[in-house]
This record gives sequence, structure tokens and C-alpha cells, in this order.
Amino acid sequence: MTNWPPRWITPVPDEALASSHGMKASDFINTFAVVTKDSVGGKAGSPMRLRPWQMNLLDNAFASEGDGFRHSVSLVGQPRKNGKSALASGLALWSLLTGPRGGEVYSCAADKDQARIVFGEAKKMLEHEPELAEMSKIYRDAIEIPSTGSVYRVLSAEAFTKEGLSPTMVIFDELHAQPTRELFDVMQLAQGARGNMATMFCITTAGQKSDKLGQDSIAYSLYQYGQKVSRGEIEDPRFFMAWWEAEADADYKDPKTWEDANPGYGDINSIEDFKSTVLRTPEAEFRTKRCNQWVSSNLTWLPAGSWDALEGEREITPDDELIIGFDGSFSGDTTVLVGCTVEKGDNPPHLFLIKAWEKQPTDDNNWRVNITEVEDTIIAFCASHPKVREVACDPYRWQRSMAILEEMGLPIVEFPSTSAARMVKASATFFDAVMDNKLTHSGDPLVARHLDNAVLKIDSIGPRIVKENRKSNRRIDAAVAAVIAYDRATAGRMEEIVPQVFV
Repeated sequence: MTNWPPRWITPVPDEALASSHGMKASDFINTFAVVTKDSVGGKAGSPMRLRPWQMNLLDNAFASEGDGFRHSVSLVGQPRKNGKSALASGLALWSLLTGPRGGEVYSCAADKDQARIVFGEAKKMLEHEPELAEMSKIYRDAIEIPSTGSVYRVLSAEAFTKEGLSPTMVIFDELHAQPTRELFDVMQLAQGARGNMATMFCITTAGQKSDKLGQDSIAYSLYQYGQKVSRGEIEDPRFFMAWWEAEADADYKDPKTWEDANPGYGDINSIEDFKSTVLRTPEAEFRTKRCNQWVSSNLTWLPAGSWDALEGEREITPDDELIIGFDGSFSGDTTVLVGCTVEKGDNPPHLFLIKAWEKQPTDDNNWRVNITEVEDTIIAFCASHPKVREVACDPYRWQRSMAILEEMGLPIVEFPSTSAARMVKASATFFDAVMDNKLTHSGDPLVARHLDNAVLKIDSIGPRIVKENRKSNRRIDAAVAAVIAYDRATAGRMEEIVPQVFV
């Protein structure tokens, strides 16, 4: 892989690149920005010189639309030590000093200390240029340009106000660390008043896929969205992504993997640093920080990339013999219906999400699963797919529903996920199928997230999947439903059943 383009890149029309504001940003940084501390990239106080791949990045991220910006949000993913903070600092100064009068520039991060990293670099650059410093009023967490009324401030998720914000440039540092998406949404909404004269530049390494509430993190959600835009599945000219990363199944100890993931490999960052840190860094942390790969936790069940590699298309028809895996909840967790085909011949079983009921961050503590809606969904699915062989259900708290459905003639089968012995066997069967490419799936992100959240518990009974701890918000219900469905779909030859319609 070369430094440019990155593995994921949103296409930008030539006409938007021809007059890109990125060229002005590059000229400003190359003229005024300095290296603020000794590093592989240069000595403190020496002029900062952007590499060609960095200038290409700015050209694309700040492509033009009329006098303004084509993109309202740019997501840039790079591993650590590729010059992210220095680049962001130069951009902040460029926007502050050359942007519109009354401009508002913000350095945003999960906490004040992180937000001050980019701001602190910018302040040092400004202080190094007496002419620019003379134009400015410099405070602890703000820089003001009196002649234009523009200001640059530090803002963090732990302490911010929603009132009176009208940003022209937002620099989000390490977006993956945001505890929720609230600050991102506030800033995105606030910059709407400026139209295409405002833009947001989010620069981050990868991290964990779920936030503290167990939902897809804002950075991971944008990454997934950016993949779809890059592949042409979604058309959104207001969104841009450039993402460097290693292949999901790459050997994290291989220097070729490091080179693929790091645009500044051997230039801005040190090869010797990689060789030393890989020996004393846990695999999950090295993959996120130095290979820019997404992980769920340090105890993930399935190896990185193994589930994603099994995604495939499969049309589900009324003639398909199916198993429904059902893992129910009442309030905090997720109620999930996962389907699995009972394949004959050489075709492997195919897993797909039927429906899920999951508490959202905006729901209050009174939220409950709509039991009637779950029952109606099962009835309707079985009516439209008359060859459902089993609805394999964890009975906990759902005995009444199971009895009602069974009385209607639905093929209800109990499968208690609290039975360690059954889950040991089912977990092993599922794991072997993933590793041996003996199944496919529809690529649903909720199922993938729950599988990533699952960890392996090993005791005298045997290994099986569990939550990382009982109080964790990282849900695994879809993983349990998938394991149940696959186990029952591959349990052996089942007797022929007569198609039924349930009313």
C-alpha cells in the first residue's frame, strides 16, 4: 500500500478538487506552522512541511462548493504518531486567521486535557511567529483575533454549553473516545447556521466499536457510514472519509502490516518504535493504536475479521427451511430474533437478523420491550415462511409468550442460554463454523456488534460466551440468538414438517 490513497477514500469530483480550499490550507501550514517538539519528523522550531499524502488529504477533505466547503463532516482515521495533532493544529490556525470574520473555531475532545493537545500545539505555533502573535490575544483555553472578532476555543464532552455556538471550523480530536455522540450532534447542528461556510474535521484512531452505553460509538458509526459512501452504496456529498488501516486478518507483528496502515511509516514515525512496542503491547491495543483496526474489548471471542469475512448475499424465500433463534429480555438488554437456514447439499447455513428491540440512549428507565409486538412479529414471520422448523427460545421471562405461541401451533423449542452445558456445545459449534467458513451471514451491524461484545468464559464446565460482566451495557443477545439458531439448524437431519399458516 502506498501513502495515498488510503484503504478507504470517499470519491470527490475533479471540479471540487480543482479549487479546493485544501491548497490554501497547505500553503498556510507550510508557510507559518512549525514543529513544536523534537520528533522523527523534525526538530522543534523547524518549519513544518506537509508530505504529499497530507496535502492530498487536505485537498479532498476541504474540496470546494462555490465559495464554501463541499463537505460538512470529514472523518480521517490514522494510527498514532502519523502527525494528526500537528496537522489539526495547523488547520485550526488557518481557519482562525484566514476564515470569515466572526469565525468560531473549536478543538473538541472527550475531555479538556485531550482537547488542549491540538490547542496547545496551535498556541506554540502562533507564539513562534511574532507577527501572528501580535495579532492575537492568547488565553489559557482561547485565542482571540480582535481585528476580525474570530475566536478559537477548547471544548470537551465533560463540560460544554449548547447555547450560543456558531462554529465555522470544528476540530474533533480522537473522536473514538467520545463517551456518547451528544457533543458531536450539538456541534453538527450548531454549524448548520453557517451553511457550507462551516465544516467539521474529525481525526482519530480506531477504538472500541461500542460506547459506554453499549451502542455503536459515534466514530465507529461514521466509519461504517463512510465505507458505504466510499463503495457508492450511499450518495452523500456532504460527508468525506479517508481511513488508513491494516487488513482485518493481517498479522499485527508483520512490518508489512505496519507499513500498510501508517502513511508516515519510516518518515514521520519510527520503524524501531514499532519493533519495540509490538513486543510489550497487548494485541488488541496494538491493533487499534498502531494498525487502526476496530476492536470490541481485550477479551474478544471471535478473531478480528473472521466474522466480517463471512458476509454474503442470500435471498430468504417461503420455500426455505428455517430456524428462529430467540433471546428475550425485559428492560435493559436486547430482545432479538435471528433466522438461520437449514441448508441441504453444499450450501452452508445462512444467518440473518429478523428483528431486534434494543433500548436506545434517548430512552428513559421506563423503557420496556413490547411483548405483544415480539409475539406478533414471530407469528407474522412464520405465516410468511411456512417452513420454519423451530422457534428456539430462551424461556427466561418468556414462558407465557411461548405457551401462547405453542398453543397456536408454532414449533416452539426451549433452549435455555443459562444452561452452561448447552451453551458450551453451541458456542464451540458456532466458533468452529466461523473459523472453517461453514456459514454465511447478512452483515447486519447489530449482530456484528453483539458478537464483538461477547467474551469467552472458561471454567470446569467448559468455554462459552458471556457478557464481560453482569453490569456491562455491552449487549450480546444477538450473539446468543445466532449461536442458538445455528446450533439447532445443524443439529442433524430433522423430520419433514407440513407447512402451516398461523392466524
